Amino acid sequence: MGHITEERKEELLRRYGNANKSAGPGGMKPPGPGGRRPGGFGGPGRGPRGFMGGGKPKNASVTINRLLAYIGRDKFKILLVFAFVLVSSLTNLGGSYILRPIINNLVSADRTAGEKFSNLAIGILIMACIYFVGIICTYLQQRIMIVVSQNALVKIRDDLFRRIQRLPVKYHDTHTHGDVMSRFTNDLDSVGEMLNHTMTQIFSGILTLIGTVTLMFITNWILAVVIIVTLPLLLYAGSIIGKQSRKYFTQQQQALGAVNGYIEETVSGQKVIKVFCHEETTVEEFNFLSDDLRKKQRNAQFFGGIMGPVMGNLSQISYALSATVGGILCLTANFDIGGLTIFTNYSRQFSRPINELSMQMNVIYAALAGAERVFEVLDESPEAADREDAIEIGSEANLAEGAHVIKGEVTLKNVTFGYVPGKTVLKNINVTAKPGQKVAFVGSTGAGKTTITNLINRFYEIEEGEILIDGVNIRNIRKDSLRSNIAMVLQDTHLFSGTVKENIRYGRPDATDEEVIATARTACAHSFIERLSEGYDTILDGDGANLSQGERQLLNIARAAISKAPILILDEATSSVDTRTEKLIERGMDRLMKNRTTFVIAHRLSTVRNADQIIVLEHGEIIEQGTHEELLAMGGRYYQLYTGAVELD
Repeated sequence: MGHITEERKEELLRRYGNANKSAGPGGMKPPGPGGRRPGGFGGPGRGPRGFMGGGKPKNASVTINRLLAYIGRDKFKILLVFAFVLVSSLTNLGGSYILRPIINNLVSADRTAGEKFSNLAIGILIMACIYFVGIICTYLQQRIMIVVSQNALVKIRDDLFRRIQRLPVKYHDTHTHGDVMSRFTNDLDSVGEMLNHTMTQIFSGILTLIGTVTLMFITNWILAVVIIVTLPLLLYAGSIIGKQSRKYFTQQQQALGAVNGYIEETVSGQKVIKVFCHEETTVEEFNFLSDDLRKKQRNAQFFGGIMGPVMGNLSQISYALSATVGGILCLTANFDIGGLTIFTNYSRQFSRPINELSMQMNVIYAALAGAERVFEVLDESPEAADREDAIEIGSEANLAEGAHVIKGEVTLKNVTFGYVPGKTVLKNINVTAKPGQKVAFVGSTGAGKTTITNLINRFYEIEEGEILIDGVNIRNIRKDSLRSNIAMVLQDTHLFSGTVKENIRYGRPDATDEEVIATARTACAHSFIERLSEGYDTILDGDGANLSQGERQLLNIARAAISKAPILILDEATSSVDTRTEKLIERGMDRLMKNRTTFVIAHRLSTVRNADQIIVLEHGEIIEQGTHEELLAMGGRYYQLYTGAVELD
């Protein structure tokens, strides 16, 4: 770790212990379709942030009410659980109280040995019955509460996943994948732990505490006052330790999130690490994060571990006081031996629920903090709802009932947009693509090429101007209808676990097997699919890891082709493949582009020579526009790029 500077250590803790909340800088596209998140080995959006976003829950009462609303769906079962907890607590207290007549019977001088033995047997039998009822109630309360908690977790998880699906692309661009995933795993696990056990333990502890105090006063009020006097000492010690434990527990979870994030990113980026010989640096950085976690875990576990012993030893003080004062009362105030026995037992029980409640505070704080993070996502604003009068659209080949027929003309009028307020990415963009035309966007990285395609899909809403499809403002078109009529082939392919056939059919779920095969032929993917072990039924490994980059891209093209969308967007679809594979992919794309309005983003200018229009962008503005021949004749920026006088950066 000697080679890691203090600045780098702070950067590691900040980067991997916290989510990236900032959007892309002005003039640069944020990560997302066609974009990349800088500063990581593992691709866009890697690395979860810390388990908790800070210290204790920000608004515990609101969070608790929302959790209660989820478990409140099983009100009858919860009432049943509380009833069983009540009976279980009463049996525990009642079983202890039975000791008083049993012991008084044994020490009584008025009874014969036979009577004592008979009464002892009856007392033990009654105690056994009481405790048996308590055991049954405890078993039933646990079984029912697990059902209630799992029902609540299923609903929360379902609501969370549904919300994730409805969130705008902007949210996913500004939150790491690991951060979102941690809400489904770590955060919900902590909520489940609290719902499974802590709630019933809190209720049981409160009932036990109230019942114990009541029986103590019934048994002997003088001794009860003695015990109550020691209560502030127990509460003070518990609060001090609990506060320290909560602080270090929060730090531990944040450090754990940093370690998990770093591991995830480095494991997924092993090839890059090895290519650039960063193994030693990676090990040093991991050792630093791991050592930081060790220190924080040590503090958290220490304060969490001493809670029980400290509270237990303090309870011994209460026990000693009650035994001493009780002995004096037995000698001077005719206090019975049985009463002293059960009182000393209650004095021990008195501290137990307090101890248990204190021990549960870490679980409660972790669960509430995790629940807050889950509810943060649930409270995120979904994509803007469609207007009530929004229409359905479709081409003649892909027309839903009642939809408006479109030919595919796309017009951008005076479009201005920025991801961050005050930082404009696109300035006064005017482009018209006629049906069936191929329009290419050329320009430096960050010029705004991918941003235009994001706006056409309404992944973001424009600030000024309008985008029209066949003269209809896209704001007046239902989002799902709009996007179902726009097919995209991105540079970064993503395939799902399943068969080749299912991945192609993802573009149109109702496509027949014959249509899947015909589309694969169109995309030039049929020949390599046939060579796979199971052909179209071959199961793809994680994200198509058992295929080459070119093969994955051909499947991506086939998926776009089968959708029959009249508008097509190709975002640097061939930039990461070799020249031979590029030619094969281009053949597939040429067939795909036939009779479709196509927008192409490409760094290789040779791939856009045959475009009907070439738009040259720089710093979010159109500086040149025309055909390949027209732009060469101008002798401007495109001419310089094409002849190699300057290079795309």
